[in-house]
Amino acid sequence: MNNSEIIVQIIEFASPEYDATVALRYDVLRKPIGLDFTEDQLATEYADIHLAAYVGDALSGCLILSPIDEKVVKMRQVAVDESMQNKGIGKALVSYSESLAKYFGYDKIILHARQNAVPFYENLDYKILKEPFTEVGIPHRYMEKEL
Repeated sequence: MNNSEIIVQIIEFASPEYDATVALRYDVLRKPIGLDFTEDQLATEYADIHLAAYVGDALSGCLILSPIDEKVVKMRQVAVDESMQNKGIGKALVSYSESLAKYFGYDKIILHARQNAVPFYENLDYKILKEPFTEVGIPHRYMEKEL
């Protein structure tokens, strides 16, 4: 897929576009491990930066940046529609989020990568810094990248 076909943009919390990303995150990240979102969990996302990737009019992926402090932001809830995986959408989302983080003055992105996603992030120059750990019942790795 040509990167010019992928449009990544900021979306507003609690908008119809946000609701669509919650549904995508549920389908890709939560449903396969038997979890759902609670209203309290979603309410904490108010201050986060929400990104959505579109191919044409179709939502194809999403990502959240959660500020940790003035210099560090956490990337989380990265999801790409299963039918659109391996087409550059995740890479486009991460690249856009890195540019946005720099624009907002952050100099580091941290993340908790599911074990099966570690190679994806390593290919984008994220480094593993800690031992494996379990989160939401599955293996993860702590990773980060200096911007």
